[in-house]
Amino acid sequence: MTRPLGERLAAVLGPDGDDGRLAAAPGPDGGREPGPSAAGPAARTGVPDVTCRAVWDAVPGPVREQLLTDAAEELGRPAPRLLAGAWARAFRDGDRGAYEDAAWGLQERVSLLSLAAVLTGESAGAAEPPGACPHLDAAIDGLVAFAEASTWCWAPHERFAAERGDLVPDPDEPFLDLGAAEAASLFAWADRALGPRLDRRMPGLRRRLRREVEQRVLLPFERRRDWRWIGADGGANNWNPWIHGAVLASALLLCEDGARRARLVRLVVEGLDHYVDTLPDDGGIDEGIAYWWVGACRLLEILDLLADVGGPALDARGTALFGALLRYPQRMHLGADWYVNVGDAPARLAADQPWQVPFRWGVRLGQPETVAHALAGARRQHSAAPPRAGLGRALTALADERWCRAVTADGPDGAAPWLAGASWLPRLEILVARETAGTTDGLAVAVKAGHNGEHHNHLDVGTYWVAANGEPLVVDVGRPTYTARTFGPDRYTDWPFRSDWHNVPDPGAAQRPGSAHRARDVRVELTAAAAGMTAELGGAYPPGTLTRWDRTVRLVRSGGSGPPRVDVEERWEGCAREVALHHVLAGEVEHGEGWATVTSPGGNGLVMRWDPRAAVASVVRRELDDPVLRASWGDRLTRLTLTVRSPAAQGRLTVRWLLSSGSDRIPEN
Repeated sequence: MTRPLGERLAAVLGPDGDDGRLAAAPGPDGGREPGPSAAGPAARTGVPDVTCRAVWDAVPGPVREQLLTDAAEELGRPAPRLLAGAWARAFRDGDRGAYEDAAWGLQERVSLLSLAAVLTGESAGAAEPPGACPHLDAAIDGLVAFAEASTWCWAPHERFAAERGDLVPDPDEPFLDLGAAEAASLFAWADRALGPRLDRRMPGLRRRLRREVEQRVLLPFERRRDWRWIGADGGANNWNPWIHGAVLASALLLCEDGARRARLVRLVVEGLDHYVDTLPDDGGIDEGIAYWWVGACRLLEILDLLADVGGPALDARGTALFGALLRYPQRMHLGADWYVNVGDAPARLAADQPWQVPFRWGVRLGQPETVAHALAGARRQHSAAPPRAGLGRALTALADERWCRAVTADGPDGAAPWLAGASWLPRLEILVARETAGTTDGLAVAVKAGHNGEHHNHLDVGTYWVAANGEPLVVDVGRPTYTARTFGPDRYTDWPFRSDWHNVPDPGAAQRPGSAHRARDVRVELTAAAAGMTAELGGAYPPGTLTRWDRTVRLVRSGGSGPPRVDVEERWEGCAREVALHHVLAGEVEHGEGWATVTSPGGNGLVMRWDPRAAVASVVRRELDDPVLRASWGDRLTRLTLTVRSPAAQGRLTVRWLLSSGSDRIPEN
């Protein structure tokens, strides 16, 4: 294993101590320390406390007004409650959302009200009556609710209780997971931003916050070094930077022992190297676009925080890999909030992303297209600092004057310079190509080879997407609402994960899970006239099902050969059973002999053509009741299956996709 981060830190820190950058304790009163020499690491995070009015009063009016309006509405709602019965449902009926949704809701509430308390600067003494500082009081109530909870761990992750057969977690044996990381990070950043106000309004609370983070996060992190999420076995995923980021914030903002803080930072950096070591040099994230924000993005935030508190000696941001990693979201972008959604990612990106991170990194690395993508994303979600992304992320965004000014400036002219003509990720084996670079107009295609042992895997080797004017119509379903069985042996019994609900061949058997079931002989074509991928998919299926299956997905741009199109050519050998091709479509579907159309509610459309002598179409319409799937697709998805009329051991079939104007249902070839 390489150790790019650990080696840099080792050059600065001794085995058990540090060089002074991490030693000074956080100010006991939470106030803003006077200068670099006396300041602890908290003062160098870029987030001052509430008393620094020069920073917080400078937050642009539109950003401030939106947050305060949202906070006023939140004060009128009851706080989510963390109930034992809801926690136990993960074991009773598999419903993990009953508790996790409440935990996320409470975290978002505390974050929003903490931001409002910082922006208003409200303050009141311990003896002053209710109503003197409503945002602060409600934020305190939420912090105490978390402090009083038996566990911060989300039930499906709690191995200790499960091993005992208990439905009540043991507070003396905390399990360090994503839920614990979220609560610890919330406590650390609330303490940093609101410290002086908490001391005045609720004396003793900050001591309680430290105690809970110590018992539930820092001690388990130090004492047990075989946490699976560290990824020492080579399997690190988003959990690694997600939890390490929370531990780092807790160490820098809450730990008062300088030598211990340095040791914690060393453990964080050593652990992060396991994650960095898994990242391919093309910057791809096999977990999908949604997990870029909770994995790779958190890594970038950690690197920023280390550089801020430690200066150039702890600045490891120059590694070449990070430029490619930063480009992953823009490479997967189709248009508006639509993205190529491999793995468990939804097709529509949630409107709570910390876009200031790619903005800041794009500026630093000289990637103007990344900067433009970040600004467009923040404006589309109508939030420069979404509280649901986390209190630390929102505070960092609000304290960044350059970011706030940029995101509230006049909007762009509609150009999209981040939309490349073609993006090829050779390690992940994903190609994204469009008709014209810099615009969503026209056709776009994405195709994936890969294997069936990826993180958050779906049985989707060889699948593809087709978008019309930036909207995907040949689609990947994405994940449904997580349940207790989603990450267990029954994962592939749920239809969205199976190959028969992906755009892949069906040679009489479903694809198999596992990294051995993969695409082979992957080749790409990248020219001005066309972009495409060819892969042999036979290895994704059970042995003996077929000899080989070659699929070519090719975007042909406009030219002398006719209008732009996407051609999907199939060639197979050694198939002993019925041969079919599945296509998952989003929109209104009509079909006939040799043709089909799919039209979105917004009017974007595709026409599908094939040789009617070779295959016949059948349609299954699937009504959606899952809220996660409905958020992307509305009420329904349709699967159109082409079944080969005369199955034979060998064969070939070509499907063509063309942009529809909405008036000509069946255009000429």
